[in-house]
Amino acid sequence: MAARQPFTDSDTADEAVRATCDDATTCKRFASSKGYWKDPYIQYFVRSVGERKAPEINRGYYARVRGVNNLLDKFVRKTDCNCQIINLGAGLDTTFWRLKDENLMPKKYFEVDFPTVVARKIHNIKTKPPLSKPLIETHSSDSLLLDGHSLDSDRYCIIGLDLRDVVTLDEKLRRFQLNPELPTLLLSECVLVYMNPAQSSKLLHWAAETFHTAMFINYEQANMVDRFGQVMIENLRRRQCNLAGVEACRSLDSQKERFLQTGWEHADALDMMTVYGLLPQDDLARIESLEFLDEKELLQQLLQHYCICWANKDTLRLGLSQLSF
Repeated sequence: MAARQPFTDSDTADEAVRATCDDATTCKRFASSKGYWKDPYIQYFVRSVGERKAPEINRGYYARVRGVNNLLDKFVRKTDCNCQIINLGAGLDTTFWRLKDENLMPKKYFEVDFPTVVARKIHNIKTKPPLSKPLIETHSSDSLLLDGHSLDSDRYCIIGLDLRDVVTLDEKLRRFQLNPELPTLLLSECVLVYMNPAQSSKLLHWAAETFHTAMFINYEQANMVDRFGQVMIENLRRRQCNLAGVEACRSLDSQKERFLQTGWEHADALDMMTVYGLLPQDDLARIESLEFLDEKELLQQLLQHYCICWANKDTLRLGLSQLSF
């Protein structure tokens, strides 16, 4: 009988990172239930709306969802859907189903996350017809390739692995028909910050080397060197969540620099307060009427400590550097 492996600090840290998936999903479930945006699929991953979230949290998630979708949808339209998307650390995200409903389906949509997270998501997909039906409708044969930690169809694939293992990431994506010649959008939301700088640099470098025409959207912390940023770090540390990659979150410039140093041609970054102000004004007026916000300064501080950074390389000259808010 094999000796049982000791439980290490890194196991505890990874478990804490996996728990952030549930935090994000429950916050999105609550905000969408309040009418901040429509997501008819998130209910199949989180049954209960859960306890009330503060208005500034709901508005923060609204800015995150709208901001990321804004760039993602522009990329898909720019390529006329002749592209693929790789969602790194996807958690229980529902973007694939939204894109299908909005006729913005890429050639293939890949998701990668820890095996335990992926196993849960596959179980939900298998047991909830509103989730499985869109996969079956876009699949050409009778059976899907399915095991405990991966599911593959013609247009959607989910893979369970550790993103710090870039060799296995490349191997498994290629096994499931990743096409390096296709324009590719890579997406990560609060993922790179949990890797140390060497690990995240390796991942970004792999992406820049693998795809000649690509865009990377990264939603993450920024401006973390002030007192508010230090409090955020301390709060996460108390939950065993160590921000191993916080060095890249010092400023918007440091966020851009990490891409420019790993083979990307062009990079932009905006803090979420700026993104919030650039979102459609009529929709902002609508969501701001949903709940009274007492702590306007707190919302501003929160949004100033997150950002969207996007980078590209554009061998096909699609005009990716023009994509912005």
